[in-house]
Amino acid sequence: MELLNRTLAAIAPVDETLLAQAQAKLDNKTKPLGSLGTLEEVARRFAAITGDLSPQVGKKVIFTFAGDHGIVEEGVSLFPKEVTPQMVLNFLRGGAGVNVLARHSGAEVRVVDIGVDYDFEPAPGLIIKKIAKGTRNFAKGSAMTREEAVAALEVGIELAAQAKAEGVTMVGTGEMGIGNTSPSSAIIAAFSRCSVREVTHRGTGINDGALEHKIKVIEAGLELNRPDPNDPLDVLAKVGGLEIAGIAGLVLGAAANRLPVVVDGFISTAGALIACEMHPCVREYIFAAHASVEIGHRMMLERIGATPMLDLKLRLGEGTGAALAMGLIDAGLKVLNEMATFAEAGVSEG
Repeated sequence: MELLNRTLAAIAPVDETLLAQAQAKLDNKTKPLGSLGTLEEVARRFAAITGDLSPQVGKKVIFTFAGDHGIVEEGVSLFPKEVTPQMVLNFLRGGAGVNVLARHSGAEVRVVDIGVDYDFEPAPGLIIKKIAKGTRNFAKGSAMTREEAVAALEVGIELAAQAKAEGVTMVGTGEMGIGNTSPSSAIIAAFSRCSVREVTHRGTGINDGALEHKIKVIEAGLELNRPDPNDPLDVLAKVGGLEIAGIAGLVLGAAANRLPVVVDGFISTAGALIACEMHPCVREYIFAAHASVEIGHRMMLERIGATPMLDLKLRLGEGTGAALAMGLIDAGLKVLNEMATFAEAGVSEG
């Protein structure tokens, strides 16, 4: 808990003066004011976050957190939990969607076993930080203890601090965990007071009957556990997931270390939402990669106050959207650093 408290105390708002200076630099480029839209917004925020008005495109790392979920016992997913370790091994072989898109964007994928019900052998690209072999079934009780939730948060915080120390300039979030759309729906329902039906979708592609069952299971879990929306740690522990907690910690750690963090889809944003509820300034360090097909995702983004960079109808997770968005952020930084000013180009200003 000490590391978590120190991290929360270290988070400060992004400097408004730096934001204005970065915008002034962009406004002097050979283009009409604001004509590069979102590319300008991400470039000026990146510059202000890092404190560097000429930020370079540097090392990018996507942390894909993996964990199992006891709620799978209730039949809420199309796939069995055995798929979680199988997909982790696929990540390590470089064969998953996130690997392909990370290679395209020039990012490294690091897989974090924070709660998989499987014992992995050490392997390149695998970080073993197992807190437990999955969460417990939140339809029957709390998914985690508060101590487990804090431990998982602190794993993410430590990874962010290590990334900053080794010179990583941008981190992304990703996840793998069969059943993890159920805790994500439960988290946004707990904070927003929306009905479970309003925030719950098909996850891995379940049919109408299975969706109705999933809604009822989540409703029952919320009624049983009664997570306190005024206590984000209570919400996380009672209905969350270990990989969601790890992502929340990574986002907190990134904010504390002035490290831009690109948040993927629905499950990743559940982690980011926990982080933002723990400290409101965290939202200033987040780049929302995309708008997921999952209906609860837009409500999360609205609560955080984040505008997604892409809308490609993605629902894979893993960090795939984050990998794509990183490429656009790189483009924005190149505009900031490489585009000629009016004076340099000999172009008359309007």
